Amino acid sequence: MVPVPAPAPRRDRRVWLRVLLALGLAGALVVTAVAVVVYRVWDSREVSTVGELSFANDLAIPPLDEGTIEDGRRVFSLTAAASTSSFKPGLSTPTLGYDGPYLGPTLRMHRGEDVEVRVTNELDETTTTHWHGMSLPAVADGGPHSPIAPGDTWRPRWTVDQPAATLWYHPHPHEQTEDQVHRGLAGMVIVDEEGSASDELPHEYGVDDIPVIVQDRSFAGDGTFEEGSGFLTQTGRLGDELLVNGTWDPHLDVTTERVRLRVLNASTARVYDFGFSDDRPFQLVATDGGLLEAPVDLDRIRLSPGERAEVVVAVEPGERTVLRSFPPALGLGPLERFEGGDDSFDVLQLRAAGELAPSPTVPEELGDPPSFGPEDAVAERSFHLNGVSEIDGREMDPERIDTVVRAGSVERWDVRADGTGHSFHLHDVQFRVLSVDGDDPPPELSGWKDTVFLPSSSRVSLLIRFSHHADAETPYMYHCHLLRHEDNGMMGQVLVTEDGEGPDRIDGPHDHGG
Repeated sequence: MVPVPAPAPRRDRRVWLRVLLALGLAGALVVTAVAVVVYRVWDSREVSTVGELSFANDLAIPPLDEGTIEDGRRVFSLTAAASTSSFKPGLSTPTLGYDGPYLGPTLRMHRGEDVEVRVTNELDETTTTHWHGMSLPAVADGGPHSPIAPGDTWRPRWTVDQPAATLWYHPHPHEQTEDQVHRGLAGMVIVDEEGSASDELPHEYGVDDIPVIVQDRSFAGDGTFEEGSGFLTQTGRLGDELLVNGTWDPHLDVTTERVRLRVLNASTARVYDFGFSDDRPFQLVATDGGLLEAPVDLDRIRLSPGERAEVVVAVEPGERTVLRSFPPALGLGPLERFEGGDDSFDVLQLRAAGELAPSPTVPEELGDPPSFGPEDAVAERSFHLNGVSEIDGREMDPERIDTVVRAGSVERWDVRADGTGHSFHLHDVQFRVLSVDGDDPPPELSGWKDTVFLPSSSRVSLLIRFSHHADAETPYMYHCHLLRHEDNGMMGQVLVTEDGEGPDRIDGPHDHGG
């Protein structure tokens, strides 16, 4: 018979029970502590300034620079330099600017004229200046292949050949774009076109035609811009306050029955969903590349970094309303909160005068329809933006050409996004959005675009006509315009050549052949 073990002493059993109880209690405390931390992080990530502002400051209007005429060419001069700015009372903030302490002047040019911009770099670091939304030769585009060393002046020249539109300029140095834009280097470009319906809209700059450059910033106690990103945030820097044209807590005195707002999302990572505090409708008249075919009545419009929208809003004498950003839809589910999806901001208060000058009604017809369609596409390509640094599974390499297209050709590009949301931008062109997740695009995506937002796990189909600016050496960029992603390597290079053939810098297995 197998002997039966003697039972453990009662005292030993009590000791083990105490050990197990202590371990269970410790585990419960750890779980509780983690839950508290997660809750506090979760709770702290929602940002709202709604109802918190006094709108004490007049909205600054960037100076209008129409250049000078030299030998039949319109010439502009810009100087990038470091300075300090006073955004909030009692605080001084180190900043960068063009021809001033923060941001830059609004450049105004006209379709059909030759222009030259002389950009002088007085920074202690290399920069570039990219003309976002402009169709121009690759050597004048201002991407990472056009560095301006400290003390140097860059002189790009081109002929303006695109419809009336709201464009902008900003740095584009390799792996340094987010930092330089964050510190203040950016400005607006207005392209005019003789005979355009744009002239039938409010068009007196600074009176009823207003630039609205929106940026989010967080301020440290000493006034400096905070540079870090939040816990679990993958898109980049998300500020907890807004600057509009470099103005904190702004209002605009409106003196006309209608006002045209040229809204630019110049933030490095944040997505906005703009509307008005009283939900009044407004008329969307133009997007990135120019006028819509007809105005569209909306009460919300979502803009990701780099996107623009021109809206016309009507006001009554003596009333006030607030341009507001509502929580945007980012397609991230519970993680939206960590990427700004639950955030809301009061952006700009409009204060209508007691008596308003009359404004013409918005024309029923605005821009021309496109002269090409899907049937004209000679190639179809697909691109996958994934994570925070890759397109099609690899990061940017300045020595590699990813795609070659034929000058003047029409192509269809299918772009999909995973991980976070992404803001897809293609240099030199304006495209049409054919579909979003297989469906027709909403009205706000029906016009000319150069930047489009893709929520996580979404897909867009784009119809692109490339320009005739052929160059067998210098490429254009396509990339995510969340600038942290761009700097991380989520960028590719496209070469536009006369015959669609490229040099031997293409890495064959990954080439996007048509």
